[in-house]
Amino acid sequence: MFGAFAVLMVAIFTEVAATAALPRAEGFRNPGWTVFVLAGYAASIWLLAVVVRQMPVSTAYAVWSGVGTAAIAVIGVTVLGDSWDLVSVVAIGLIVVGVVVLNLHGAH
Repeated sequence: MFGAFAVLMVAIFTEVAATAALPRAEGFRNPGWTVFVLAGYAASIWLLAVVVRQMPVSTAYAVWSGVGTAAIAVIGVTVLGDSWDLVSVVAIGLIVVGVVVLNLHGAH
């Protein structure tokens, strides 16, 4: 299971990198960044497919989407110039709590 979780973290990192690069693709008009984004998404989905052979799809997808959403929100604020308010912070916190609870529940 540790191996699957490590691959899941790589899938999340890959998806977050592709999403962070999405503005540079300029609506898919910049060919280099477009290839990077599409390849990142394809690799991330492929890695997720590898993970679900060893981990329940509900847990894998919840972690993949939850951690990815929280990570890209932080990158959006710190790197891409997005803004946050209290509702955004609370919502991201709830996502993180939900992922943790799901993982603790699945461990039993």
